[in-house]
Amino acid sequence: MADEEDELPETELSYDQKKEIAKWFLLNAPAGEINYVAKDLKAVLSDEEVYNEAAMEAFPVYNKSHMICLEMPNRAGDVIVSSYSEITENEYLDPRTAQVAIVDHVQQICTKVRPADDEELASSYIEEFRCALDAEIQRYVSESYPKGVSAVNCVKGKDVDGPGMDFEFVVIITARKLSPQNFCNGSWRSVWNIDFQDESQMLDIKGKLQVGAHYFEEGNVELDAKKEFQDSTIFQSADDCAIAIANIIRHHETEYLAALEVAYSKLPDNTFKDLRRKLPVTRTLFPWQNTLQFSLTREVEKELGLGNVESLEKKPFANNLVHLVPKAITHTSADKYLDFRKVQKSSDAGNRTRVSWVKARYPNRWTTSELLNDQTQHSKTTNLSRPWLIQLLNVSTGLKAAQNLPPHLCITLEIMNETLDLKKKKTGKDKTIKRRRIREGIKDSVSFRIALLSSSRRSLSLSD
Repeated sequence: MADEEDELPETELSYDQKKEIAKWFLLNAPAGEINYVAKDLKAVLSDEEVYNEAAMEAFPVYNKSHMICLEMPNRAGDVIVSSYSEITENEYLDPRTAQVAIVDHVQQICTKVRPADDEELASSYIEEFRCALDAEIQRYVSESYPKGVSAVNCVKGKDVDGPGMDFEFVVIITARKLSPQNFCNGSWRSVWNIDFQDESQMLDIKGKLQVGAHYFEEGNVELDAKKEFQDSTIFQSADDCAIAIANIIRHHETEYLAALEVAYSKLPDNTFKDLRRKLPVTRTLFPWQNTLQFSLTREVEKELGLGNVESLEKKPFANNLVHLVPKAITHTSADKYLDFRKVQKSSDAGNRTRVSWVKARYPNRWTTSELLNDQTQHSKTTNLSRPWLIQLLNVSTGLKAAQNLPPHLCITLEIMNETLDLKKKKTGKDKTIKRRRIREGIKDSVSFRIALLSSSRRSLSLSD
């Protein structure tokens, strides 16, 4: 099946498909990084025509959505490229200076400036409200955003000459901090629609905030946070309305920034923690407050007679363990293993069910009770005496180190480099010497391999 898939011919993308893919990459570039994306995209495409057409369509949309700020020639001021100030495809109005900037979207520069026509500007009545609000917003932005710019555009009712008609303003606040040399870029965009309702003498205020950040040092992390607000105030004079609107905007944006800071302060302890599952596969909480119970070296050394050290605090441990002896204690194997697996403490019937499951899964292994009672063909053919077998098993079960283990630890006792070759005929003395060597070797060559069945699946190796 895999060979058939490999033999499938590669289909060439059409012209429109290439263009749409290129546009997607350009439109999804983080703040201040579209030129880097465009440079790499141009090299990947290797098609000047496709790239130029994609760039001509994507750059204007990107510039308006990110509300980039461009400096006008001769230091005439700054213009914010947005859909609210757009006159034509490449012309954008700066109401503060009453000028129209001609913009090259792909190069992201302002090429020329011309004076705004009368029909492109608001009436004197509307301009009074607009200028008052613009001054208050400028004061607020200069205090809160070191590199921020703002604009107040009239999007409805430009020709209103006096009271009795509704009109609408849009307040734009944009700020960017670009530091590609430090692998970090960020932007702030907020748009506030203020609807002046003459009949109800109320101002309906709706705001939309968007925060973007991109951190790409040895990784790729991007933030795109959005928040919407709604508020209102009474219709007053131009100056009073401007102060009230600016205070509302200041309140909501400051509140949102404070909420972001609180969220980031809780990020390591709450958000990242919630991304992980509550319990490991063992369904048992890991006792982080008492990790010393996993330091088994001292306890093992004490039980094996390798040193006189104080044992750890012993805790009750279920006695109903199923000891699985693999087919390694036969005369054909050089290594012997004893696997210990925790059996849930339950009724005898439950334990018998567990043992049945174990034997069904491991047909070549025997339980401790079968070995001790000579109920297996293995224990009879090897002629192992029951006292020696009990002692062999007690080397593992009698370490008492298991009493300090939590249920979610699985211990494997590996007895290595010992050969039990009882197939050859040996005298009773030889057998006694051999068994003594095995008992002594067990104490000297036991190594514990502890697999922590936690979410991290880390492994520890403790040896004497």
